[in-house]
Amino acid sequence: MSLKLIEKHSSFDGLQYKYSHYSEVLQCDLTFSIYLPSNKEKKEIPLIWWLSGLTCTDDNFSQKSGFQRLAEKYQVAVIIPDTSPRGENVADDDAYDLGQGAGFYLNATQNPWAKNYKMYTYITDELSGIASTLVPNFSGKESIMGHSMGGHGALVIGMKNAARFKAISAFSPILNPSQVPWGIKAFSSYLGEDKANWKEWDASELIKETGVPPILISQGTADTFYPEQLEETTFLENARKNNQTVNYEKMEGYDHSYFFISTFLEDHFAFHVKQLR
Repeated sequence: MSLKLIEKHSSFDGLQYKYSHYSEVLQCDLTFSIYLPSNKEKKEIPLIWWLSGLTCTDDNFSQKSGFQRLAEKYQVAVIIPDTSPRGENVADDDAYDLGQGAGFYLNATQNPWAKNYKMYTYITDELSGIASTLVPNFSGKESIMGHSMGGHGALVIGMKNAARFKAISAFSPILNPSQVPWGIKAFSSYLGEDKANWKEWDASELIKETGVPPILISQGTADTFYPEQLEETTFLENARKNNQTVNYEKMEGYDHSYFFISTFLEDHFAFHVKQLR
């Protein structure tokens, strides 16, 4: 494994790392970040995944959210993948919402995207294997959270792997990508025009399945992408019909930014830790 340490920072008694490696799944070099708490008591440590939104890298959450204080407080490891494959030989688009920085956490089936855009398999298989070797005293318990496109990713990955992830949470997630502009554009490009193939990547469809982990969602009412891109009605209706445990909260006056995320992040950490202990 070609793991290369790029950065290492002390933060709230724990350590924040940034690595690069060659991904066999994505066929390119990629970075990811991981925070390891101090674990002074040598206890078993669970792992929380954070998936970021459009245009982001692994740096956005690690540098803007202040999550390290919470990870140390609750003694959990946190891993932050990048949002897409990257590099000169990786397909891209001039728009911000397609191509590099916009992987949508799925496995693309259409050219030119199919070769590299397999973020679902990268996260659930390849990076998962790396993570398990980096977390000392790993308990084997995991949960997943994310923001916007990453909220979509957290919900999809969490529900498709319900036996693995103990909890799912999201800030401002794309809940019904098959029906909103961001998702329609991405799904048409990555998956093709047959909308039947979109369903397995749409949280509003997956919420119909049995055994879904507990879900917490926070949405700001002053979010400029709400409701056009982040409409919740179908998701919540399908959750209700199928008796799923979903807590959907609207936060008055909050927008789509990390000011919003950092304000309510401890609520999300506490929710995850309750399920991980």
